[in-house]
Amino acid sequence: MTRKLFGTDGIRGTANQHPMTAMTALMAGQAAALHFKRGDHRHRVIIGKDTRLSGYMIENALTSGFVSCGMDVVLAGPIPTPGVAMLTRSLRADFGVMISASHNPYQDNGIKFFGPDGFKLSDDVETEIETRMATNMAPDLADASNIGRAKRLDDVVGRYTEYVKQTFPKGRTLDGLKIVLDCANGAAYKVAPEVLWELGADVIKIGVEPNGTNINDGCGSTATDAMQTAVVTHGADVGIALDGDADRVLISDEKGQLVDGDQLMGLIASDWCRNGLLHGGAVVATVMSNLGLEKFLRTEGLNLARTPVGDRYVVEEMRRSGCNVGGEQSGHIVLGDYATTGDGLMAALQVLAVLTANGKPASEACRLFDPFPQLLKNVRFSGASPLEKPNIEKAILDAEKRLEGTGRVLIRKSGTEPLIRVMAEGEDETLVSDVVDELVDLISQAAA
Repeated sequence: MTRKLFGTDGIRGTANQHPMTAMTALMAGQAAALHFKRGDHRHRVIIGKDTRLSGYMIENALTSGFVSCGMDVVLAGPIPTPGVAMLTRSLRADFGVMISASHNPYQDNGIKFFGPDGFKLSDDVETEIETRMATNMAPDLADASNIGRAKRLDDVVGRYTEYVKQTFPKGRTLDGLKIVLDCANGAAYKVAPEVLWELGADVIKIGVEPNGTNINDGCGSTATDAMQTAVVTHGADVGIALDGDADRVLISDEKGQLVDGDQLMGLIASDWCRNGLLHGGAVVATVMSNLGLEKFLRTEGLNLARTPVGDRYVVEEMRRSGCNVGGEQSGHIVLGDYATTGDGLMAALQVLAVLTANGKPASEACRLFDPFPQLLKNVRFSGASPLEKPNIEKAILDAEKRLEGTGRVLIRKSGTEPLIRVMAEGEDETLVSDVVDELVDLISQAAA
């Protein structure tokens, strides 16, 4: 079966338009409940969400789907995506679901499922759920006496706060550190400031006043200018920017300069390696990570294993290879010793642990390598992908030959939007720019 609903990170789309409708959510809830119901015990599912207005609609529709199949629902309310993964395991739920479109604007929303082990579902399981959604599920619904119940979970913030704090080195604090924290008006707006404050930091908060429509709006990890400016204005030691569901993070040093996920992965991996904590002798990252990271890791005696784009594929490779550090350039950092998915707040604490240990300013400690010049541009299309046209395939091969030995070309279709992403990187910035511009022009013409 060709997947039509599930993309690289669950089901996602514009709220109240197909596929992100109440009806789709209801059917997804029923199909997932029927998939995960095994045995005679009282089944339960955890539902978390970010702060989007449409979260109320999707939450209620999913709840209806779950309880109609005889499954009890535990409503966690606004909580980071990794918090849902944690609660799924700690409450021994049969599975969990996060309602979020991550870094997208408020108009979008999404549904991400987690298995009972706290890991995102495999492609095969998502395909099974989607296949079931296309069938008549009425005969499998619960009878009137076995309909499930729904209840709110008390002290979600307190549970997650303690969980995250335990990942910070024992006996160490953030005393004396001034931190600007941007929560993107999203899921971490309560818990992230609480964690940093309880660890001793002086916290300057922005993006902590969600109203349903301002998530990721000029704030968070996709719009870091406000955070970077605040760091300089307040003379802070570091800035932290989370995205809407807090599964990714970007850092600003004390000069207001941005530090991306590649630098953060290199920092954490090299620190863990020196302290005997790194497993697998490698970092797992996606094809988007900079060649500069790969070169730096080699100087540390480490390898870089690459996967397709998507933190789910990073986690799958981490589990296969035994690595415990992985992530994406965008700021998804997965720390396998502590979490089953990307956790922006947890990753930020590991960066802060390095800063408190070596006493160096963030501008020095967080810049381990010079990234290769890299350029990424998007081409929007409708209908069939233009990448399959012969002239486009030839142009990509020619571009690869031009950069062979000094760089690389990566052309891929987005898993969440109708976009072709055109990326090149290499030692020669002018050549990289020329290659990307030429490919974008050709693909744009083919997509017209």
